[in-house]
Amino acid sequence: MKVIEGTRWSPRRLALRAWVLCWLTLVWVLLWGTLSAANVVSGLAVALMITLLLPLPPVPVEGRVHLLSLLRLVATVAYYLVVSSVQVAWLAVKPGPPPLTAVLRAHFAVKSDLVLALAVNIVNLTPGTIALEIDQTRRVVYVHVIDVGSDRALSRFYRQIGQFERLLIAAFERESDWRPSTEKEADPA
Repeated sequence: MKVIEGTRWSPRRLALRAWVLCWLTLVWVLLWGTLSAANVVSGLAVALMITLLLPLPPVPVEGRVHLLSLLRLVATVAYYLVVSSVQVAWLAVKPGPPPLTAVLRAHFAVKSDLVLALAVNIVNLTPGTIALEIDQTRRVVYVHVIDVGSDRALSRFYRQIGQFERLLIAAFERESDWRPSTEKEADPA
């Protein structure tokens, strides 16, 4: 690996930076709505400024991505988004008293902070739930849940969380592919 100004530049890191530049340039062109040389060049300039002036620390990747499991995860999340949206819409229009809400504790047996962040994002995207607090060391997320008035609703929530956890582990953290990262600290650049 080459050392440039105290930063380790591996081929993977360079490829990732190139991907980020291309992505930000594409977003710029899409925001302007016209594909032209001027938009591409100005988008590239803005992307360079963003990546140089506002660098993000590297995220340690400690496993492999399994595409079939990832597709199952995406399909399951999409299914729960639709089902939860219908349930929340029904709760909003049905006559009667408002639904009982509660803050529930959900444990995610995931190893990496990245996968825990993905789990929290999935919880937040699901209508009727929102993560209030994350205990990173114990991998516990405190979630505000709408409509927990029955044991069936409680078991549905915990079953859904368990399914998300299993799918996340299958997609990103299989034991056979797990390699703890040595890059736990922020990028010095």
